[in-house]
Amino acid sequence: MEADFSNIHIIMVGTTHPGNIGGVARAMKNMGLSRLSLVAPEAPFPHAKARARASGAVNVLENTQIFSTLEEAIADCSLVIGSSARMRTLPWPVVDPRECASRVVNVAQESEVAIVLGRENSGLTNEELELCQLLVTIPTNPDFSSLNIAAAAQVLCYEIRLAAALDITPVDKPDSPLATSAETEGMYQHFEQALTEIEFLKPDNPGQLMRRLRRLFTRTGLERLEVNILRGIMSAAQKVKSRSE
Repeated sequence: MEADFSNIHIIMVGTTHPGNIGGVARAMKNMGLSRLSLVAPEAPFPHAKARARASGAVNVLENTQIFSTLEEAIADCSLVIGSSARMRTLPWPVVDPRECASRVVNVAQESEVAIVLGRENSGLTNEELELCQLLVTIPTNPDFSSLNIAAAAQVLCYEIRLAAALDITPVDKPDSPLATSAETEGMYQHFEQALTEIEFLKPDNPGQLMRRLRRLFTRTGLERLEVNILRGIMSAAQKVKSRSE
């Protein structure tokens, strides 16, 4: 029986060369994936070069969604994994393609999942990475690490298909649905506002506090109920601060 990949999104951010969009679409269709999204591609889309490179995967291109920002593209996703060869000054949780695929297939049984591919020349920005719970890197020859974005997509899509064939089942079914990206982003904004109001966060010297909080919560896989509890705690703290004034 063919695996159901309908909850898995492949998202390309700021793509420079439209031919690469067709290459990724072809890689996806080979492995049974079909949901492609583009965030602010540099060239207008649809594009003839994308269609030419798709080579039979035109239906993937025809159903591709276009978004202005990554936040919009992942709003409904409960797991977001960024793909990048560049490591950052603040370490983010990192998985290899096989672990990435295992997590994707597991979560996709109940929720929407996204794998985000960065720009061909510079990958994802730090701000975009902060929207991801995990970073996946593909091991390559350290003397020549130059993997085309379509080739990277092929590796990741293959691992997803392989993981699905193993019939992975969730180890722990959550008590409530996993929080979406939009819900967790709302929580982070609430945290920043509340921590500022109670004078724990100094706006003129914020340091790495919010980024470290993001990294803390990416390790947990927050459920919707847990996000609501945390926001309730912040609201209570704000009320206490307001009454004291």
